[in-house]
Amino acid sequence: MYKIVILAGGLGKRLRPLTENTPKVLLPVAGKPILEWQILWLRHYGFYDIILCVGYLWQRIREVIGDGSRYNVKVAYVVESEPLGTGGALMNAKKELEDTDKFIVINGDILTNLDLVEFSRYIDDNVGAIALVPLPSTFGIVDFDKNTLKIKSFIEKPRIKDYWINAGVYIFRNEIFDYLPERGDIERTTFPKLASELKLKAAIFPDAFWISIDSHKDLEEASKMIPEVYPFHRYV
Repeated sequence: MYKIVILAGGLGKRLRPLTENTPKVLLPVAGKPILEWQILWLRHYGFYDIILCVGYLWQRIREVIGDGSRYNVKVAYVVESEPLGTGGALMNAKKELEDTDKFIVINGDILTNLDLVEFSRYIDDNVGAIALVPLPSTFGIVDFDKNTLKIKSFIEKPRIKDYWINAGVYIFRNEIFDYLPERGDIERTTFPKLASELKLKAAIFPDAFWISIDSHKDLEEASKMIPEVYPFHRYV
């Protein structure tokens, strides 16, 4: 089974003051740290070999997660002494990934229940694949009759399936290291280059639960939704 890399070195500036003494990936959602939910999700789909790319307050992460044995997984740490961006952080983990042909990368601030086994089949002969989910609206919308202008219904924060966003879940061949920067974000450097060479595939998940934890409101919303969409907590 593939190794998993979780990018967990972010400063979480938009979540201050909560992140002044706690790394973003340890912020609680429904009673568990974000990172713990991710580990339970990975284990549910049979992924047990995890590499954490860490930096900011990384010792706190190690104190909580340890070597992963309490979750019946194996966790290793790759530490960056200064922020390198998502691309640089992954490049920093190259030595840990030299013995694997393909591996999965996950942003440390997202929660999703998408099927990782299905996702792992998307790469084919491409250098990489990106999981895509429908654009979540931050507002409720109003559906009305275009002729009479009579309102028919109200839809609370729908997912707009005409538009797709990067879910922060990737699978790469080892060849990806030829495209990674020493410093910088993979979204702004590597992905445009791969797309221009037609070496990046889309993996579409129209019905998967997905949320990015970027604000205090996201923490609140995720805490309400996670118990319903994450069966994985029953496995601890």
